[in-house]
Amino acid sequence: MDISLHYIKKGSGVPLLLLHGNGQDGDYFVHQMDEFARYFTVYAVDTRGHGHSPRGTAPFTISQFADDLPAFMDEQGIERAHILGFSDGGNIALTFALRHPGRVGRLVLNGANLDPSGVRPSVQIPIVLGYKLASLSQAPKARANAELLGLMVNEPHIHPRELAALTMPALVIVGSRDMIRASHSRLIADSLPHGRLVTVKGDHFIAGKRPGPFNRAVLEFLR
Repeated sequence: MDISLHYIKKGSGVPLLLLHGNGQDGDYFVHQMDEFARYFTVYAVDTRGHGHSPRGTAPFTISQFADDLPAFMDEQGIERAHILGFSDGGNIALTFALRHPGRVGRLVLNGANLDPSGVRPSVQIPIVLGYKLASLSQAPKARANAELLGLMVNEPHIHPRELAALTMPALVIVGSRDMIRASHSRLIADSLPHGRLVTVKGDHFIAGKRPGPFNRAVLEFLR
């Protein structure tokens, strides 16, 4: 890895990695850190080019973000960890788990998708338009924005059949009004051999807006 990822660490016990969504950083999990740290050593990691983690020179892709994780875990002396990924963080977690299944204890996917078609058109169409507009500009801020939006427009590309290889316990947790199509979340849960689907009342950002029921469901699964 050409960079060192920034992270916040709290608690003791089995390692638990928290992976934030597009354009966010580890602070997204402010309502999870203290509660999860009662049972686990929690690492809220800033993805490459997000938060306090440098951009580096490697490609800015879900695939690269997943490839950054083994080096981070080795740096921290973590052989195996539970992983909770939100949105693009869920896509990173899924990609990482497919490449390194032995390094994942339990997998929590919060609002993840297998491909861009999993996102509701009312959300995806403005993202595509924003990406096209930002891509036309040479301004540094627009180019950075195009990189971020490009993650949602062009990735990920995981076939449901690939999930059969993931034999670890897996929780798919989404909001009742999530930006991910309900049928798509169901497909992910059904394609995971030991997957289960939990729906929490709310939108895509249930970890931040409904931490009570979200944390309860996640801890019940992880413990």
